[in-house]
Amino acid sequence: MRKKFTKAAATVLAAAMLASSLTACGKTEADNSGEDQSAPAATEAEAESDATAADATTAEAVDTSATDVSEDEIEVPEGFHLVWHDEFNGTELNEDDWNREKHQVGWVNHELQEYIPTDEYSFVKDGNLVIQPVKTVDEDGKVSYASGRVNTQNKHDVKYGRFEARIKFPQGKGYLPAFWMMPQDEDYYGQWPKCGEIDIAEVLGDSTNMNYGTVHYGEPHNQNQGTYTLASGDFANEFHVFAVDYEPGVIKWYVDGEQYYETSDWFSKWPGSTEKPYPAPFDQPFHVILNVAVGGDWPGDPDETTPFDEKGAMYVDYVRIYQKESYDENVEKPVKVLEMREPDETGNFIHNSDFAEAEDLTDDVDWKFLELNGGKGSAEIKDNEIIISTEDFGSEEYSIQLVQPEMPMEEGCKYKYSFEAYAEEDRKMKAAVTAPTANWIRYFPDTSVDLTTDWQTFEFEFDMKEESDDKGRVEFNMGNQGSTATIHIRNVRLEKVE
Repeated sequence: MRKKFTKAAATVLAAAMLASSLTACGKTEADNSGEDQSAPAATEAEAESDATAADATTAEAVDTSATDVSEDEIEVPEGFHLVWHDEFNGTELNEDDWNREKHQVGWVNHELQEYIPTDEYSFVKDGNLVIQPVKTVDEDGKVSYASGRVNTQNKHDVKYGRFEARIKFPQGKGYLPAFWMMPQDEDYYGQWPKCGEIDIAEVLGDSTNMNYGTVHYGEPHNQNQGTYTLASGDFANEFHVFAVDYEPGVIKWYVDGEQYYETSDWFSKWPGSTEKPYPAPFDQPFHVILNVAVGGDWPGDPDETTPFDEKGAMYVDYVRIYQKESYDENVEKPVKVLEMREPDETGNFIHNSDFAEAEDLTDDVDWKFLELNGGKGSAEIKDNEIIISTEDFGSEEYSIQLVQPEMPMEEGCKYKYSFEAYAEEDRKMKAAVTAPTANWIRYFPDTSVDLTTDWQTFEFEFDMKEESDDKGRVEFNMGNQGSTATIHIRNVRLEKVE
């Protein structure tokens, strides 16, 4: 949750990227620009020595913290044992387990809240840890925000295991709550994003049926991301269980015991250096962080509808860490095999390009309609076109969005992207081909088109200059561009140009 480069980080993009967000070490890209990136944070010998010491410290913490509970009292996942937990059954936050953080406004991601380390913003009540954002308006009408952020750094840092929490998230425009993990030593491989970050759960306050799970790493910054969308209900009005299995060479994400994403594809390096041995940076002790951010680059600012009462709070029923008896750390980086989609007989990579099939627009297969950052609308396939109706265009250009993933983008090739469209009133729309799994770079840049009340054909050619990618994504962005006029689209094509 430190730095989310997720312009519409919205679908399960098998390996996307965040999401969630910009992220968490407290460094922005500008902050990192002054770092000496010509040398690693530690020599190989120092790294081995530090890692050994860190493992020893972690093991000692695990041994002592596990003695105050019987595994019979908690349903322990098969194959694991409990190493540490907090059920929040006391009357105050246990500072032997948790640190409250203090950070100024705008510390990361242009967020609006100040993190204040008092029990006004992070406290235990009725068996839950409560993180409560607060809005203040002074006598001059100036608005300010405060919130809470807690972590277990240097108290419960664990190398490999299942990290789990049962949470009810806040609801409201501008909220970005998170349950996530950072390394015990954030300088070991270099500051963010080189240090690595694991986001277990992030739920936007105005889109509370969708959860994001993400890892951040590299330099240049990369992220891989999956999403889980509830078929009914939401993450704000009932508790759900969020977990990640952090193991050598693989990280898996779960909601309510259902695995929805995993990744093994990451690296640790930065310009001018050699790549660190895999599975760095995800081969070190990590700790838990819980917070509620207000505003910022991903969720946008709160508005007059945003509640700052119990609906705006995050409730954490418990946090638990489990481990297996042992982990095989002798892992190798998987060879990336691209599964490039084949075109149809006409050379088109788009499935259901003529909207002949009234497919499910909520799943992650072929076309998907998305409402993000306050966007409200609907989509219907009818008479060989898709019709996008908008009630509220939201705060972002992508707040109303139609996408199709799994676009095979081959380095060095030229592509033609075309479609027909009109609107029921003159308005603008943006089209793009993006890289959800490669930090949301644009293979074909966001391009505004002027829609009229007559069908028009739009054609664009572009060169694919980036590394080959089997997870490209076609996007139509119909959000905050000055109009809610209904849009009609048909005959979408993405094809190679010889």
